[in-house]
Amino acid sequence: MSETAPPIRSVLGVPVVALPWQDAIDLIRERIANRQFTLITWLNAHNANVAQTDAGFREALEHFLVLPDGIGVDIASKILHGASFPANLNGTDFTPAILKAETNPIRIGLIGAKPEVVAGAAAKFRQIAPQHDIRIVSDGFFTMAEEPGILASLKEFSPHILLVAMGVPRQELFMAQKLTPDHCVVAMGVGALFDFMAGAVPRAPALVQKLRFEWLYRLVQEPARLWRRYIVGNPLFLLRVMRAKLRGRN
Repeated sequence: MSETAPPIRSVLGVPVVALPWQDAIDLIRERIANRQFTLITWLNAHNANVAQTDAGFREALEHFLVLPDGIGVDIASKILHGASFPANLNGTDFTPAILKAETNPIRIGLIGAKPEVVAGAAAKFRQIAPQHDIRIVSDGFFTMAEEPGILASLKEFSPHILLVAMGVPRQELFMAQKLTPDHCVVAMGVGALFDFMAGAVPRAPALVQKLRFEWLYRLVQEPARLWRRYIVGNPLFLLRVMRAKLRGRN
């Protein structure tokens, strides 16, 4: 059965899927059912900034189904296209929702983070989606010499969904350059998701999430690591969006 291409909005040259929450879940479930090899990642203000300066990352994104993440890309969509995205499909909430929504038992593979973190994340995934076969393929601290063995393990396990948590842009480059339909059906670059699932990094309180200030909560939690991303990066992203608008681009 052929799939209707999802609606797309360009944000600083990156095509981003513009779908409501349930439609996005249905799209990914359909690709799993049809065994349609798909690479998935998210665009937020930080990733958009990286794409402006890292040509390799920008080229890799051409091979991905890119989902919107956060208030920054919503503001950009309003400026560039006159409306916010239909839903904030942030990976921290959206990825567990897919695993729970998929009622058919499938294989889930995990790559990334520290050994104790990926172990904690796997335990949490098994708790919220016990119908699936969830296995740790590797932590995220493997060497180039170990990479062929990891890819061989992936081929043997052949997960329907592979969650890759190695940070931007390393995870996207690994997925675009190393993964094929022999390794998995759908691969998702999930960033800090394993840290959140394992409890290694606390999520913002529900009210803060609802107000869409989770980025500020994260900044307060890890100022030394994240100040440049948010204090410098967010205004830079909005400046780039405004410049694109003035130049008639998106």
